[in-house]
Amino acid sequence: MTVFYQTTYSSPIGDLSLLADEEGLLGVWFLEQRYFQRGYEEILALEEDNRHLIAARKWLDAYFKGENPSLSALSLCPRGTAFQQRVWQLLQDIPYGETLTYGDIAQRLNCPSAQAVGGAVGKNPLSIMIPCHRVLGSRGHLTGYAGGLDRKNWLLAHEQSAI
Repeated sequence: MTVFYQTTYSSPIGDLSLLADEEGLLGVWFLEQRYFQRGYEEILALEEDNRHLIAARKWLDAYFKGENPSLSALSLCPRGTAFQQRVWQLLQDIPYGETLTYGDIAQRLNCPSAQAVGGAVGKNPLSIMIPCHRVLGSRGHLTGYAGGLDRKNWLLAHEQSAI
């Protein structure tokens, strides 16, 4: 039986729910975002820390201080389809302070549909850590962030100001 652990992290742009099991970090969601805890709605989680939640909080602390923390100290375990996993892996390669478009990602994955990429990006369960906020629409405009466009704008400005 899998044991789940959950905590809340207070960020400058709203509270985040962090979920982990013994293998790693499963999700980081803004409390009112679309797809909140998708796939985990029916689980019972202990409201206590484990090593993955502690590491996630340290990472978030550094990020919100304007640092570019490495993901290497985290064990990210997002669950999704094979296509979603490919998209989420590519998102992790977008450098801090830079952006790509949905079309750029589709092209890099040899996928004919930027909309399919958008669907996978939107279901990213690890907000901020897998940086879906770094993905823009075709003309470089803000679009499609499950946590809200105001947060996406804040995150992008935060990274630009920290560079």
